[in-house]
Amino acid sequence: MTDQSMNDIKKVWENGPLRYLIILGVLVVLLFVFKPWVQVGAGQRGIVQNFGAVQDKVLSEGIHFKMPVVQTVILMDVKIQKVLTDAASSSSDLQDVDMSVALNYHVIPDAANLVYQTIGIQFKERIIDPAIQEVMKAVSARYTAEELITKRPAVSSEMKEALKARLLESNIAVDAFSIMDFSFSQTFTDAIEAKQTAEQNALKAKRDLDRIKVEAEQTIAAATAEAEALRLQKMNISPDLIELRKIEANLKAIEKWNGILPEVTGAGAIPFIGVGEVGKN
Repeated sequence: MTDQSMNDIKKVWENGPLRYLIILGVLVVLLFVFKPWVQVGAGQRGIVQNFGAVQDKVLSEGIHFKMPVVQTVILMDVKIQKVLTDAASSSSDLQDVDMSVALNYHVIPDAANLVYQTIGIQFKERIIDPAIQEVMKAVSARYTAEELITKRPAVSSEMKEALKARLLESNIAVDAFSIMDFSFSQTFTDAIEAKQTAEQNALKAKRDLDRIKVEAEQTIAAATAEAEALRLQKMNISPDLIELRKIEANLKAIEKWNGILPEVTGAGAIPFIGVGEVGKN
C-alpha cells in the first residue's frame, strides 16, 4: 500500500462519518456484551453481588444499572407460592393419621438477600417442607383421632400459628394454611361409623319416647277433662232438673202421637193393648 493510499484513508477517517459509525458500533457491541443494566420483573426482587458477595441492597421492580464484570444480579420470586404436602402422623390415642395440607407463603421482599445468602433459592425443599412435616406431627400428637375431626378448625389454626413462628425465622411469611383431608385406618373408620349409627339410633329412640310421653299426657289430659265435665254435670243434677227432663220427654211423645187411643181386648188379668191399625188386625 502506497503512502498516497494511507493518506487518503487517514483523511476519510478524520473527516468522514465512518469514524463515528465505527465508534458507535463498538459501543453497541460493548453494551450487549457487558449488559450494564438489569430488569426486575413484577413480583421479583434483585439480589446484588459484588464479585459473588451478597450486598445489603435489594433491587425492586424496574430497570437498574450495574457495574459490568464487578456486579451480578440474581432474581428471586417474592410472589405468593402454594405448596401441597402429605404427611403421616399419629394422634394422642395412637391412631395412624394421614394428612394432606395446603400452605400459601412468600419470601419477605426486603429480606430476599438474606434468604438467598443463608438458604438459597431451594428454600421450599430445605425449609418449608420439613417445617410442615414437623408441625403436623407435633400438633396431631396433642389431639385424639376423634378430636382431629371434631376440632378441625382449632387444629388448623394451631398448625398455622406454629408454621408462622417457625418460617418467620427464615424470613418467609405464611399467608394461608388449610387442612385438605384427614385419613385414618379402616378399623378406626368403621368404629366411627358404628358410633355415629348408635348415636343416631339413640336419638331416634329418645324422640320416640318423647312422642309417646306427649301422647300419653294428651290422653290423660283429655280423660281428666271428660271426668271433670261429668262431675260438673252430676253436680248440676237436681230433682227439679229431673222433673223438667220428664216433662220434656212427655212433650216429645205427645208431638209424635197420631190421635188414636189404644184399644184393650180380651179378659183376664193381662189385657192386650193395641194401637191403631195393629189393634184392628
